[in-house]
Amino acid sequence: MLVTSAAGKVLEKISSAHLERLAYVYVRQSTAGQVRKNQEGRENQEALAQRATALGWSPERVRVIDSDLGLSGKSADAREGFRELVSEVSLGHAGIVLCYEASRLARNNADWYALLDLCTLRGTLIADTDGVYDAREYNDRLLLGLRGMMSEAELHLLRLRMDAGKMRQVEKGTYRQVLPTGLVRLEDGRVLKHPDQHARRAIGLIFERFRSLQTVPKVLKSLREDEVLLPRFRYGGLHTGELLWVRPTNANIYSILCNPAYAGAFVYGRRAKARDGSASPDRRVNKPMEEWITIHKDMYPAYISWEEFLANQQRLKQNGYRLTHNRLGAPRKGPALLSGLAVCGHCGRRMSVTYSGSKSQGSYLCNALRATHGAPSCLYVAARRVDEAVVEAFFEAVKPSEISLLEEVLAAQSADRERLLRHHHDSVKAASYEVRLAEKRYRSVDPENRLVASELEKGWEAALRSLSDAREASDRFEREHQQTALDPN
Repeated sequence: MLVTSAAGKVLEKISSAHLERLAYVYVRQSTAGQVRKNQEGRENQEALAQRATALGWSPERVRVIDSDLGLSGKSADAREGFRELVSEVSLGHAGIVLCYEASRLARNNADWYALLDLCTLRGTLIADTDGVYDAREYNDRLLLGLRGMMSEAELHLLRLRMDAGKMRQVEKGTYRQVLPTGLVRLEDGRVLKHPDQHARRAIGLIFERFRSLQTVPKVLKSLREDEVLLPRFRYGGLHTGELLWVRPTNANIYSILCNPAYAGAFVYGRRAKARDGSASPDRRVNKPMEEWITIHKDMYPAYISWEEFLANQQRLKQNGYRLTHNRLGAPRKGPALLSGLAVCGHCGRRMSVTYSGSKSQGSYLCNALRATHGAPSCLYVAARRVDEAVVEAFFEAVKPSEISLLEEVLAAQSADRERLLRHHHDSVKAASYEVRLAEKRYRSVDPENRLVASELEKGWEAALRSLSDAREASDRFEREHQQTALDPN
């Protein structure tokens, strides 16, 4: 008998073999924000379990897979729930897969058609809010294929619209980027320096040290010798939203020096996805400044000027010691005075330093043309003879102004000592506040509630240890730097 009603067509596709297997309801929302704010959407998807019961499955044979909440459907890589569903279908455990719409299962044609092929092979049905489909039937498979294509195209169009809106904000400089430590954004969108003076001074100290020392490793060494901790604002993880104080690292210092936000500039397009065929498709690389998409100056309160930021980038670039690129380079180990500075008078390239026998027997060698063109080396000269001439010329040149130079050295030493002393005093003040706060929390809890009281007591003890360490570092700095200044008399 020909079945003409929609309900009849649905029931005609469902056989006893399907009902003997399980019904899987797949629930997914794309972002964590949707999970928090759009709970009705999740409830609508979970209501499909009732539809499975209405189609003939007993409630105990209905399984809900909701482990992919907050994950995008553009790929199956991170979706454990989708992989579980595919496994159950491939093993023949699933009689029907229910989803709110095709885009909930996948927004990628490869993942979608892989699931369709498995459903065809195992005879598993697919159902959404509009109907029940059998992938073994040509018309149903055609319709499912079109829905998968539309789902992927919809994602592409959504991304285009979102990117276009973002780029309009970027062009105006109003796009809300993640701000580096030391800058905060108010609710009305304004950006200010961090209200913690201790944090502001610590960041300023990095720029002061690089201004005088010129290399990141030297800045790192000086900060560690002076027991300086750096602020780090956490945007994720256990300490989300907290300003932590951590030991300085090369990467931390380098990221601060290279971030144009500290020069007051809004910049977009500093990084791009690597297109070198690497194993990690999401790996990002830094782009040269000429390829940055947008630069808006004077958008944020600045720690340094834009001119100083550009000078720092040039200095960091020159510190990469590359003779073939004729870069200045940072001074290397060894007694040679002009390491990274000597220039060949024949070809104009930077000369390298070689040591033979012992470190005291150095020589300047120009090997650039040989490395790039296979030509003979230009010049080879003993370092001792050149260095002696340079030292003699240097002292002859500075002799008339040595008094003023000495005064500048004394002033710079005094200013640096005051900055570090203030930094250590600020650390003691911050640690003292944390101790008072921890003590207040501990004393406000009911002593009978030992589970809470014991944890608060541990926090109080940790704060006391941090205060003791801060005081010891401050006292040690004062002792070790009392007599470091030179006496001009």
